[in-house]
Amino acid sequence: MAKTRRLISENLKEVDIIIEILDARIPYSSKNPEIAKIVGDKPTLTILNKASLADKSATQKWIEYYEKQGKSAISVDCISGEGISLISSAVKRILSEKLQKYEAKGMSKKLRAMFVGIPNVGKSSLINKICGSKKAKVENRPGVTLNKQWVPTNIGFDLMDMPGVLWPKFEEKVVGENLAITGAIKDAILDTEYIAVILCSRLKNLAPDLFMTRYKINKDELDLCETDYDIFELVGRKRGFLISGGEINTERTAATLLEEFRSAKIGNITLEMPRED
Repeated sequence: MAKTRRLISENLKEVDIIIEILDARIPYSSKNPEIAKIVGDKPTLTILNKASLADKSATQKWIEYYEKQGKSAISVDCISGEGISLISSAVKRILSEKLQKYEAKGMSKKLRAMFVGIPNVGKSSLINKICGSKKAKVENRPGVTLNKQWVPTNIGFDLMDMPGVLWPKFEEKVVGENLAITGAIKDAILDTEYIAVILCSRLKNLAPDLFMTRYKINKDELDLCETDYDIFELVGRKRGFLISGGEINTERTAATLLEEFRSAKIGNITLEMPRED
């Protein structure tokens, strides 16, 4: 984490704009508060990535939220490529004054942008979509990009891809939980059963119809559950994840819940909405 913060700081002068990638399902939780401190007043574009996994109406509210703050934000999907064409025009709009100065001097200079964001937010996948080829290493797990990478594109600027970085301490418990649910924190260091139980609570409150439909749970069954763990076990029972003695295979249930949320098999769900200032 310290290395990435140093890399960002040391390379700020080499770029014209910062492009911060957030997870459209958790825009608040996936925004590293250290980034704003490091980049200062450097021009910034916010991209809500993985938009195909999130609720579209919620994503639009987040974009409006940023616009009200005088900031530029667009939604993009590194899976389908939707919104990719908006990136170049957004960058040129933000840097229009600088581009006009170059033009007045008869200069033709290629712009440079720095991609920053937390682990597993889809930066490398997005770069490959922009380039139309596999330029950046991609895996569906955090911590794959370990060093900065310069990547040329055909949309008007070069990209410097930074390693994904989390900040040292989460001030709010819900932030860490959301990061764990979406896969920004490695499952190997987590109690995935605990995280899956939290996910059940989120789904019950935020998307009960999608949740019940996916796991064939009726409202009466859900109402009979006294705790979130009861809901978790109900999912395992509905899926037939049983072991000897009729007990629930909690490991398999947890893995299934997390995978099906992350791949939007449960539905397009956003876990948090803009907060009123």
